[in-house]
Amino acid sequence: MNGGGAALTALFGAVILCCPRRWALLGMLAGVLYLPQEQQVVLAGFHLTAIRLLTLAGFARVLARREFSLARLNGLDRVFFLFYAYTTLVFLARSKIDQAYQIGTAVDAFLGYFAFSGLVGDFEDFKQFLGDFALLLVPYAAFLVYETETGKNLFTLLGAQELGWTRRGRPRCFGSFRNPTLLGTLGSSFLPLYAALWLDRQRRLLTAIGGGLCVFIVWASNSGGSLSCLGVGIIGWMLWKARARMRLVRRTASTTILAMGVVMNAPIWYVLDRISSFTGGAGYHRSRLLDLFFQNIGKWWLAGMPVAETRDWFPYWLPGGATDLCCVIVSYGVSAGLGGVILFLVLLTKAFKSIGVAVARAGEALDDGREALLWGLGVMLSVHVFNWLGVTYFDQTNVYCLMQLASISRLSEPCPETLAPETDAASDAAEGGGLASDAGATGGIWPSAEACAPSEAC
Repeated sequence: MNGGGAALTALFGAVILCCPRRWALLGMLAGVLYLPQEQQVVLAGFHLTAIRLLTLAGFARVLARREFSLARLNGLDRVFFLFYAYTTLVFLARSKIDQAYQIGTAVDAFLGYFAFSGLVGDFEDFKQFLGDFALLLVPYAAFLVYETETGKNLFTLLGAQELGWTRRGRPRCFGSFRNPTLLGTLGSSFLPLYAALWLDRQRRLLTAIGGGLCVFIVWASNSGGSLSCLGVGIIGWMLWKARARMRLVRRTASTTILAMGVVMNAPIWYVLDRISSFTGGAGYHRSRLLDLFFQNIGKWWLAGMPVAETRDWFPYWLPGGATDLCCVIVSYGVSAGLGGVILFLVLLTKAFKSIGVAVARAGEALDDGREALLWGLGVMLSVHVFNWLGVTYFDQTNVYCLMQLASISRLSEPCPETLAPETDAASDAAEGGGLASDAGATGGIWPSAEACAPSEAC
């Protein structure tokens, strides 16, 4: 960790520990933006990145101030913890490689999710955070402008790698992230939230700034995957008027997918290859990866398989000698078997279900913008789901994704001041079903060290 990284880490840490909750949340996200993963110290063999130190500070703050308690865990929280416990234990039982990394990843997830659960606050707090975050993006976007114009990344002063990737004659910006697609994910995942905030007339200026900067970040990344995610977000908001008829929308989408599977001369996941022919990117690799993944189900379904055994899946490999598993489903299957994949799907189903119940509840109450913001959270999650078909998250992207998931958990909870008793009862009935009542399941969001590494194909 150099002097600049140490100074920023100390500044953001002080904000997290000492300032009001609103500023503490902003301090953690400032660390995500401005501190590359290369900023770290090694202590007794443990690599403590700046982001990890800030996560520890957030956890300590929430614990000391009792801003969140395990007694407040809801169904989504429990599935989240179950997923990480299961995938970590399965990986440790199967593999003797990268065990410390796998444990560290799970600990980071637990502590980060717990910290964000205490810092997110209520709807007004979250709206205020989005406005503040828009201002935080302004200098960050200026750095990306410089990188776009010169091809030089200013974050190399803080240890970030400068690889100089280009596509179609234009630089692919990294910013503080380790892959252009992950930089683009920042913009494509926050844009749906700023679209929701646009309906709040008092915040339209900051909303326009935040939304515009999100689009610029996607453009600067020059990533076909991020551009596709931007399209998913736009489609999600086009369905806003149909929010009371989402069952029909889901059935129509399912029928369309089945019809495509019938008329295509290839499995349905080769749609990713078709999309990349318009947006750019390695859609064929992703489609072929899913194909090979299911063809080799006998090798990984029980408890996963060593990632080195995927070497013969493609005629090209990552530097470590394994296939680039740039799909979260594939990554969890290889890491923790079919159980890991199922828990991942359960987690997603639980998150979407929580949002759906909360949107319906907000629509029945005197709405103060909550319905739109909840819808924005659902669109944001849809963006991540689509993105996970083609990229795994392996840097500080994990941290703000934890914040977004914790926001879904906290903001979709019933608000006693706006609920009628019968609405509470319905919500409790839906929540009380726990894991048994969920049609699907989802577990983690981030793969193991075996299964992810930066790739120019993303």
